[in-house]
Amino acid sequence: MADPTDPAPVTPDSVRRAPKVLLHDHLDGGLRVGTVVELAREYGYDKLPTTDPGELAAWFLGAAHSGSLVRYLETFGHTVAVLQTRDALTRVAAEAAEDLAADGVVYAEVRFAPELHVEGGLDLDAVVDAVLEGFRLGTARAAAAGHTIRIGTLLTAMRHAARSREIAELSVRHRDAGVVGFDIAGAEKGFPPTRHLDAFEYVRQQNAHVTIHAGEAFGLPSIWEAVQWCGADRLGHGVRIVDDITVTDDGPHLGRLAAWVRDSRIPLEMCPTSNVHTGAAPSLAEHPIGLLTELRFRVTVNTDNRLMSGCTMTSEMYDLAETFGYGWDTLRWFTVNAMKSAFIGFDERLALIEDVVKPGYDALAAGA
Repeated sequence: MADPTDPAPVTPDSVRRAPKVLLHDHLDGGLRVGTVVELAREYGYDKLPTTDPGELAAWFLGAAHSGSLVRYLETFGHTVAVLQTRDALTRVAAEAAEDLAADGVVYAEVRFAPELHVEGGLDLDAVVDAVLEGFRLGTARAAAAGHTIRIGTLLTAMRHAARSREIAELSVRHRDAGVVGFDIAGAEKGFPPTRHLDAFEYVRQQNAHVTIHAGEAFGLPSIWEAVQWCGADRLGHGVRIVDDITVTDDGPHLGRLAAWVRDSRIPLEMCPTSNVHTGAAPSLAEHPIGLLTELRFRVTVNTDNRLMSGCTMTSEMYDLAETFGYGWDTLRWFTVNAMKSAFIGFDERLALIEDVVKPGYDALAAGA
């Protein structure tokens, strides 16, 4: 879906200035590499492969770009290890808010798994309080630097563990303080989302929101369970929905599940660079986002893990524009899709679309 008639070219600098919306970003996957080194030194963590920031950044990228989701997830052992105190969690959350705002992100939903941050003695509520405080601090610092950002927090339960109901209750307990939804993550194969039905039913009964990692490294059954059994409002990744689409000489044909996902406007939280790194897509040019965009699924563009994949929202959007020939109309479409799909109130979503997103893209398309 190219936009060949756009009057102004899409460049890295102009994309950086564009108002962007991010729905799928992991706190423990987006640390500044220098912060990892400093926290490891401060807390006596001696298992980093190197303490040189440049070499460590290259190590994270190399380990992530292995073609294996399991290998990709192993990199989090280092970042989680240095996030076991209130001060560390608050610092990293604040830096995430500042970094995203500086990259032109005007709204972000950042997720993390509280159960992974209790080894230092914090309880689950204290973990959440620390992260929320960090987001408040970072948002204020960003505003002082001239960058406005609104951050919602998603609490993630690990699908191989047995604390999902507890995390679901935690997400509801903190929703008035900034938690906007509940998620599950981790290796999909062997750990279907239906193992956590109790948690999903609780969240839905509380009129709260659910997103589920599904259809990344595993196929259609994971997506089907997420939407039909667990009531997912959004799909984390959802790449493998393409397995239910057949392309023939007379065009694409959607299977029952793909048609239902598209017709129901279920948002796909697509993370192109990460998907290539984990082997969910063979390359950016062959990423299903091209076909899914052409077919008008509700596609959104996201970073997943900025440290591991060495990406930003600017790089994700620009690389898609370069690869598929997208112009400002399509980049705006991705952004509006994301803002429509956010887990905040309708009035706030509409205000950001009408007052920030659309005017910002109109100005860029006009060459401003």
